[in-house]
Amino acid sequence: MTKTFFSSTYHLKVLLLIVVFFICLIAISVIEPIPQNPSFHLFADSRTCLGILNFGNTVSNIAFAFVGLWGIWTVMSPKKYSIFRTQWERWPYIVFCAGIFLVGIGSSYYHWSPNNERLFWDRLPITVAFMGFFTACLTDRLGRPNLTPRILPINLLLGMGSVVYWSITEAQGNGDLRFYLFIQYFPILLLPILCKFFPKWRHTNGKYLFWIVICYGFAVLLEQFDHWLYELSLGLISGHTLKHLFAALAAFMVIRMVTSSTGKTSCGQ
Repeated sequence: MTKTFFSSTYHLKVLLLIVVFFICLIAISVIEPIPQNPSFHLFADSRTCLGILNFGNTVSNIAFAFVGLWGIWTVMSPKKYSIFRTQWERWPYIVFCAGIFLVGIGSSYYHWSPNNERLFWDRLPITVAFMGFFTACLTDRLGRPNLTPRILPINLLLGMGSVVYWSITEAQGNGDLRFYLFIQYFPILLLPILCKFFPKWRHTNGKYLFWIVICYGFAVLLEQFDHWLYELSLGLISGHTLKHLFAALAAFMVIRMVTSSTGKTSCGQ
């Protein structure tokens, strides 16, 4: 009787998560298309240094490449076998770290000469990293790492598909960012609900998740103050450059979260 009750409660919570997903998806679908702002590419720091165009925004992507490579090496290290019960627990983090590394390449390529065509190669790996992280959180909190081969490909297709959709609509003259923004922010909005419904974890420590979200939120905020921070610092550093550094820090914290886990199930947050 008790076992049946908890099983039904578990499935009810899963159903509620699915309902939240579709409500948010419908909400984003019914609003007006969100075009790419033409001024998006006009960053505050456009200086050339050592022959590198837009030096600050371009070079700061080294942080992503470094964190991504370190993450791949760390997660795939034989020393971490005691943390991961199965290979399926490991794969979302491999995808996440690979995505972060590719962000370093794609974002550098974009910032060297910012335009919509190059922006595609910046945003595509971002969605790969996001979907890898989201899959890791879902399968870990649900206690179902065996769902990874089903959830991860679907999430990756949804993530990359949102960028392809934006690129196609942009080429047609009616660019639409709605679904890309949904992919970027929905996992963050769902995370507190996921942690509340499913408090047990092996790798997704709630304390780390909190600071990861705070750090990334701060990165997004810094981007909005790109020109203001550039002027405030007397041309030393721009808000967008700082955004790269804080977003890379958030990625670093994801890897630290995994390496700090003991591999033992916990109910703590």
